[in-house]
Amino acid sequence: MASNKADKSPDLRLIDSAGSADQKAGGTGDLVSEVILESGLLAPEKVDQARTRAAVGGTFADALVEEGFASSLGVARSLAEQYHLPLVDLAIAGVDAGAAKLIALPVLERVCAIPFASDGKTVKVAITNPQDVRGLDELKFATRLNVVFHVAARSDVLTELRRLGRAAEAMNATFLDTIVVGDESDGPSDDLEADDGISDAPLVRLVNSMIFQAAEDGASDIHVEPQENELIVRYRIDGVLHVAHRVPKRLAAGVTTRLKVLAKLDIAERRKPQDGRISLTAAAAGRMLDVRVATLPTVEGEAVTMRLLDKSREVPTLAEIGLGEEMQEQMARILAKPTGAMLVTGPTGSGKSTTLYAALAQIKREAINIITVEDPVEYRLGEIKQVQINMRAGLTFANALRSILRSDPDVVMVGEIRDGETARISIEAALTGHFVLSTLHTNDAPSAITRLNEMGVEPFITGAAVSAVLAQRLARRLCSHCAEAYEVSAEELMSLHVDEVRAKQMKGSLFYRKRGCPRCGNTGYRGRVGVFQLLEMSGRLEQLASEKASRDVLGEAARAEGMRTMWEDGIAKVAAGLTSAEELARVCSA
Repeated sequence: MASNKADKSPDLRLIDSAGSADQKAGGTGDLVSEVILESGLLAPEKVDQARTRAAVGGTFADALVEEGFASSLGVARSLAEQYHLPLVDLAIAGVDAGAAKLIALPVLERVCAIPFASDGKTVKVAITNPQDVRGLDELKFATRLNVVFHVAARSDVLTELRRLGRAAEAMNATFLDTIVVGDESDGPSDDLEADDGISDAPLVRLVNSMIFQAAEDGASDIHVEPQENELIVRYRIDGVLHVAHRVPKRLAAGVTTRLKVLAKLDIAERRKPQDGRISLTAAAAGRMLDVRVATLPTVEGEAVTMRLLDKSREVPTLAEIGLGEEMQEQMARILAKPTGAMLVTGPTGSGKSTTLYAALAQIKREAINIITVEDPVEYRLGEIKQVQINMRAGLTFANALRSILRSDPDVVMVGEIRDGETARISIEAALTGHFVLSTLHTNDAPSAITRLNEMGVEPFITGAAVSAVLAQRLARRLCSHCAEAYEVSAEELMSLHVDEVRAKQMKGSLFYRKRGCPRCGNTGYRGRVGVFQLLEMSGRLEQLASEKASRDVLGEAARAEGMRTMWEDGIAKVAAGLTSAEELARVCSA
């Protein structure tokens, strides 16, 4: 697939960051925006929107990218053509480590540039603002080599600068080897007075770097795992674990203790699991993080798992999480109901909470009172009362829910139905004038009905209260820069459980598969998309639920009424080029 497949923004040929000088002086009617306006490349309201964004700070070109009117690479292409400079795609060309060190990092960060190649006499430097004459002169004076400028996408340059900064930090931490933690021959020690390295600045920087790098890479979890000869640090990115660091075994105790101190855990307790939290700001990644920390004693030492919750993220829409148009219409109809229960099911890490927030964002309006009870609060939503569970203070889901129902809510969101008491209160609330949203851990949508019955909710109440159940998984999204198109065969479609008639119709259609490039870390995937199954309760399904019908019976009846399975929804996303058949098979079964 061509690398410009994802660049759906207009190819703006007259973008110029020179307008920033006027904007900083208070003017917003710079020449470039006027030319774009006259050319008709953008609608007047979009030009005005970009001008307003640029007036706050930055350039007009940056504002176009931030508002989604042009891609970063599209802006770079336009700048390169306007200033008659070569364009370089750093994700494809790569950055030579030796060349990157030829100019001091502070200079590169000031100018927003990165050297990417050198032959010993000439150094090629990727820049983002050809109009910055002072910055270009500074780059020339910073090296004795001849400098050849290329224009690159700002997002790529910033990514390389962060990577270079992490490499510099790692170089500063190479003298971790000089930290004396103790005699390795002594074996493990429970002596609390022993030096665990916690006060050593290099070790502190190493732990900080681990967390900040995970935030920059978009990791959802960090796994710190002691092994026989080393400490392995793995990041879960797009649902898959990758090894990020290997730390010497003798520093394992110091790293673990540092994390326990940050999470305010008992460093003396090494035999029992513990839970805690860390709140911090990853400035380089522009993220406010709430880190949930859990320790687990293993035969090799304490393992630490950290869940990174980005408090600065904006709530996505139902369309952005992957719901198709038909399913969005169904959801809009369900969410418009004044009473009932909407349940979202799936395993841990399948995006259930994000779906609930997207639903709340669609429901939210001044006329209704919305209260949530969560553990933890992952997104901050304005005009909504959000309650944080506190197990130590005795504030459980059930206790909080009782108090919430005395606070005159119209809509209640329960982060998770974990026990029978919470299930009964939630479902009964759906029958008494409230609309309830919550999550359950089941494999598919019909299983949610039987699961509620197993938790002690009366079958006739379940059938009457539940409005719909949405089951979901998260599949990795194909990288738009390197995904490879191919003609699908009827045999492959049949192996994907597509019915014979439809397989013949789809034969020869274009499917996409992973290939791998520097932009996606050679994984072939970048980001994730939801795969869904929506069961909307009907009179027939309500009757079956009240009769305590099995999951199979409920599923067959729902399918007869038009419900699609997650596999069928996934096949549609494979056909649309959003994910691959291989990835679909990884996250759900036919």
